[in-house]
Amino acid sequence: MDANIVTAAKKYLSGLALCGAVTVVAFGLEHLEVHFFGRAWLESLVLAILLGSIVRTFYKLDARFDAGICFGAKTVLEIAVVLLGASVSGSAIMEKGPGLIGGIAIVVLLVIFCSYCIGRIAGLPKKMAILIACGNSICGNSAIAAVAPVIDADSKDVAASIAFTAVFGVVVVLVLPLLVPLLSLSMVQFGIFAGMTVYAVPQVLAATVAVSQTSAQIGTLVKLIRVLMLGPVVLLLSLFGRKKGSEGSDSRPSLSHMVPWFIIGFLLLMGLRSFELIPQFAIKPAQVSANFLTIISMAALGLGVDARSVLKAGGRVTAVVILSLLVLSVISFGLIKLLGIA
Repeated sequence: MDANIVTAAKKYLSGLALCGAVTVVAFGLEHLEVHFFGRAWLESLVLAILLGSIVRTFYKLDARFDAGICFGAKTVLEIAVVLLGASVSGSAIMEKGPGLIGGIAIVVLLVIFCSYCIGRIAGLPKKMAILIACGNSICGNSAIAAVAPVIDADSKDVAASIAFTAVFGVVVVLVLPLLVPLLSLSMVQFGIFAGMTVYAVPQVLAATVAVSQTSAQIGTLVKLIRVLMLGPVVLLLSLFGRKKGSEGSDSRPSLSHMVPWFIIGFLLLMGLRSFELIPQFAIKPAQVSANFLTIISMAALGLGVDARSVLKAGGRVTAVVILSLLVLSVISFGLIKLLGIA
């Protein structure tokens, strides 16, 4: 038994150690950005996948790294998704009004559909179109990372989706405050607009804090509502996104394939958090752990991708991301006007 454990550990150790090394360098570069520029223009998550891809592109990795890299890209990512559930409280969100909550949910689903259609019309593969649609509509890299194992997305599709949405995430943060006078937005309206269109919570803060604290608070709340949509969307994809049997039969997958274990774990922890059954002292470590494991998994994804193959889809992916962002912005602005929010 002990011998088997040691053998298994050796099998994964080299690859996981390499993923860990890339993660450490990514954290270091993020800290350097903050030190020299006052903020991290590229987060460690993005840096990890870029660094991993650089290593894979310019160095021929030995086969002994493969098992650990695959484990990091799949299992470590699934564990991170589970822990992410501990940071989402449904009860806190429900107190803020059913109209706004329902509107955000409808916008997310509508934009996913529109973005997916744009991707397919542009000729993107089905799975990449789904990744970009979910990334744009929910929470960027985190949504892509959560959806990828459910639809069995290819590593290069995941890497390309994250790379492009990350770049445009930074662009949105820089451009968004300029829309306040252009669209005559109030501080509350801008907070909602930012929360609906920016990918990550830190990016929401970066886009809104300079405008007003009210915008930052409202934007963060709306962003968390969008994050809450991750569970239902991934669950729907796991239930209806699977293909039929290899010979075209209508054979149904097992329950474990229809509802992956990590989605059940995510929803369970979210429920516990909503009913305040998770001790406060445990929430922060869960968030930190989820973030760290996600970055390791992104390093693993990068290490599995040759950048030269990713760049082939660059033009189309760029166009799809831009059009998807425009659709999201227009529909989000329409929601604000429809609800009569001042």
